[in-house]
Amino acid sequence: MRDCLFKGVNIFSKVLFIFFALIIISGGYLMAEVKVNETSFGKLDDGKIVKAYQLVNDKGMNVKLISYGAIIVELKVPDKNSKPIDVVLGYDDLKGYVNDTFFLGATIGRYANRIANGGFKLDGKVYKLAKNDNNLNHLHGGVQGFNKKLWEPEVLKQGVRFTYVSKDGEEGYPGNLKSEVTYILTDDNRLEIDYKAVTDKTTVINLTNHSYFNLNGQGKGNILDHIMKINGKFYTPVDNTLIPTGEILKVEETPFDFTKPLAVGSRIDKVSPGYDHNYVLNKLQDELALAVEVYSPDTKILMQLYTTQPGVQFYTGNFLDGSMSGKSGVHYNKHTAFCLEPQHFPNTPNIGHFPSATLRPNETYNQKIVYEFRLK
Repeated sequence: MRDCLFKGVNIFSKVLFIFFALIIISGGYLMAEVKVNETSFGKLDDGKIVKAYQLVNDKGMNVKLISYGAIIVELKVPDKNSKPIDVVLGYDDLKGYVNDTFFLGATIGRYANRIANGGFKLDGKVYKLAKNDNNLNHLHGGVQGFNKKLWEPEVLKQGVRFTYVSKDGEEGYPGNLKSEVTYILTDDNRLEIDYKAVTDKTTVINLTNHSYFNLNGQGKGNILDHIMKINGKFYTPVDNTLIPTGEILKVEETPFDFTKPLAVGSRIDKVSPGYDHNYVLNKLQDELALAVEVYSPDTKILMQLYTTQPGVQFYTGNFLDGSMSGKSGVHYNKHTAFCLEPQHFPNTPNIGHFPSATLRPNETYNQKIVYEFRLK
């Protein structure tokens, strides 16, 4: 009987231990829960409301998104003094994004980057697109690309999913395309962006995010002191209209070599007016891998970019000319930010040996981008 009593006590103790352990784990989970707050960001001319979503974790990082363009409006991370600083360019109000011509923070589609001469042939049929890039080439999905569309939002546990249906023929592209962009903020300061799309007719697709980063803080000078490392041994050279020539060349012994950490401005004068080039990443197809690392010696913030895409466009804000007024009235000048746009290669629909950007009705487009922030 005594043995039975001790066994009973031991079982009770184990159950009690498990019970309290679950409470502690649950409490820790609740403490680490990412909060999602919904507000209004303004009203479009047609009366439709644009919603804003603030994602906040307990590590000092928060992200603000809007349903117009599925845009990243703010991205605040703690600096060396534990002070949250906004590291992306943007505008204070909806009007700024409606009038924007620089794609600040936007979701880009149907096809990110350039398509030569505003057209391509697919399955024997020629499709004509807008020549909205100096009247020469097609850029970032056209005159009214995905960055100018109102997306349907859905609040998730740690983020927001935006959905948009692009109708057959919109901006010249074939097929009714349903796209989803899901933003998730984790408690270890990772912003994850998942892209998914399906079509009812064979089409081309290349979705990405077009945030402009300055790890010193938006509006805090230029990014030429940032230390960059790109895990890409090859790049795709371009002609004078920024269309790839079709070549894939080594970056070794060129100003494009960032295989080792190097200041962005160290050789930028040799690439006038600056970098705006696609890098071929050292990775397997569809593998989520570390593509780029960028570090600010000033704030000590390190940003790591992961992607499943085969390439990344490195752009140093060459066309920013101080003409538009950003957050708090700051005027953004040349080289005050950089973009890293994970992507299929520019003009892929016209260059057969580039990794295919074709999506067929029996397929699902899946891509992922991860921005991870920490101090170094």
